[in-house]
Amino acid sequence: MVVFGGSCRKDFNYQESTGNLSFSKDTVYLDTVFTNISSSTYGLKVYNESNIDISIPTITLENGIDSKYRINVDGQSGSIFTNTPLFANDSLYIFIETTVDISESTINEILYTDAIVFDNGENEQKVPLVTLVKDAIFLYPKENTIIKNTNEEEIITNGFILYDELHFTNEKSYVIYGYAIIPENETLQIDAGARVYFHEASGIYVQKNSSLIINGAISNDNETLENEVIFQGDRLEPEFSDDPGQWGSVWLSKESSNNQITNLTIKNATIGLYIEGDNSETTTNLTIHNTQIYNSATYNMWCNASTITATNVVMGYSGNSSLIIVNGGNYSFEHCTIANYWTSTFRSGTALQINNNTLLNSINFTNCIIDGNSTNEISLIDNSNITNFNYNFKNCLLKTTIDTTENSSKYITVYINEDASFKNTNKNSFNILETSFAIGKGSTTSISQDILGNSRSSNPDIGAYQYILE
Repeated sequence: MVVFGGSCRKDFNYQESTGNLSFSKDTVYLDTVFTNISSSTYGLKVYNESNIDISIPTITLENGIDSKYRINVDGQSGSIFTNTPLFANDSLYIFIETTVDISESTINEILYTDAIVFDNGENEQKVPLVTLVKDAIFLYPKENTIIKNTNEEEIITNGFILYDELHFTNEKSYVIYGYAIIPENETLQIDAGARVYFHEASGIYVQKNSSLIINGAISNDNETLENEVIFQGDRLEPEFSDDPGQWGSVWLSKESSNNQITNLTIKNATIGLYIEGDNSETTTNLTIHNTQIYNSATYNMWCNASTITATNVVMGYSGNSSLIIVNGGNYSFEHCTIANYWTSTFRSGTALQINNNTLLNSINFTNCIIDGNSTNEISLIDNSNITNFNYNFKNCLLKTTIDTTENSSKYITVYINEDASFKNTNKNSFNILETSFAIGKGSTTSISQDILGNSRSSNPDIGAYQYILE
């Protein structure tokens, strides 16, 4: 006890900091946030690399009490900290958050800056803080609207009717909380370049006699996609950029009509597109062109007894199947790339799954790639006891263990287990490279341009992308 008592330090002699602090970051970048929405919490570590216990006279925000940043120094919140001790060869944590309101501004985004200031005068040190703040139009339930199916079962409880917002422009982003429901006999129009962000368990519901028309266009910059319409979750931090299941779905009910989608990217949903139909051969539920859907937690596109025409559509990473078709319907897929290289968890579904549990009127795949990281990426399940299972693959590149020679009338000029040679499957980049077997193997097509606007030749490449020599 005498030994331990004598070894305990009863007092500390601190020397004032002389401006020799070091930091884990030269600048703290708080990632993009929406106006009036709090950022995530970011950390800064402050080091005393000397052999002397020091006291930092002041730690404060340069903009003082008017700052939009909030800091916490070693567990204490505040705006001004004095005489903060820091032992020799030790460190302390500073945590930073911000909430900025630019809704009254005349511009749609600003770069908001401040700095954490340590000491003053000759010993002053600063660490800048930088945040990009975007203005947005926030849409959310004033009071919940309950949507029921034909059996009077509740299917949406956190919905709201889009009475006043039936034209989304590219002037500001849109942030949706809950399911935005298009009113009956109305159409939601979305302009090229629009950005729509969805909160958790949110989406768009196209109800009876309503329509969704997305008018995206081909972009000049394939990185920024300035003319593409983009649907994604509302978490803007980089660590969420490829996180599946952040929001709900775009849901087209079976009584909606004239739904048209052009140049849309859907990412990080639970179900990217859910399309209901009634097995009608005369009503088209959806026409979709130049669209990519990926990183869905379950399915990128779930087609239920629907009638769909799809051209230049890419369906990538998905936790189950990239494309699932159930309960019959009528389908035409031309120059589509369906490629599931999901690695986040175990994936039970194939890239393409067709369940023929009722009459499938017709489904045609022409000039399509069906691929993935499993040995078989096509599942054809016939539970209907109906003799007509009307599917057809023509000039397609297929990864499958199915013996296509046993039913050659349904597999016309198909290429089995050849190398599609994609650019980067980890990034859902399904452009084909010069080594791709798909080059020049397509049949004559009326789809004269690929998903990026590149011209197709008389012997087009299979899939949504035409190979272009860089």
